[in-house]
Amino acid sequence: MIVRPATGADLAAITAIYAHHVLHGLGTFEEEPPSVEEIGRRIAAVRALDLPYLVGDDDGKVVGFAYAAPFRPRTAYRYTVEDSVYVAPAAIGHGVGRALVGELIAMCELMGMRQMLAVIGDSANAASIGLHRSLGFKPAGVCKAVGFKKGGWVDTVWMQRPLNAGDSSQPEGRGLPIGGG
Repeated sequence: MIVRPATGADLAAITAIYAHHVLHGLGTFEEEPPSVEEIGRRIAAVRALDLPYLVGDDDGKVVGFAYAAPFRPRTAYRYTVEDSVYVAPAAIGHGVGRALVGELIAMCELMGMRQMLAVIGDSANAASIGLHRSLGFKPAGVCKAVGFKKGGWVDTVWMQRPLNAGDSSQPEGRGLPIGGG
């Protein structure tokens, strides 16, 4: 498997992978799968900020995707990103998520980012929590029962990983081009 930037040719596969997780899991709090067009808009928004949107490509088949997005829109968060990662059901447990998030970390460090957050749906999501822990993320908190999906209350687990020098020095560069109140 190789990790590469997502292209327009990957839209249908990304949409299908995400739709599976929307419909069958608690890792995302969306309840209706977005359209291919909506996924295309989301990818464009990530790319407009020069952030990575990656796919795992196994011999021409997309087996997962991951991206970094701004953590929050306020300017003080311009050195912090949030990761998202989703793996095709048949590829779970084969290192796809680890490869994708590992590459996201490397790319965000090259951009000068200082913190990466994972906001993981479902405190019972051992696979995602374990993946992030294996890549140096530390627990940052749990928000109890903040989502209601599939007839039950769902927690979010927050994990955090410093990038580059983290908070040990002043950042360089301008950070992400975000802003507002």
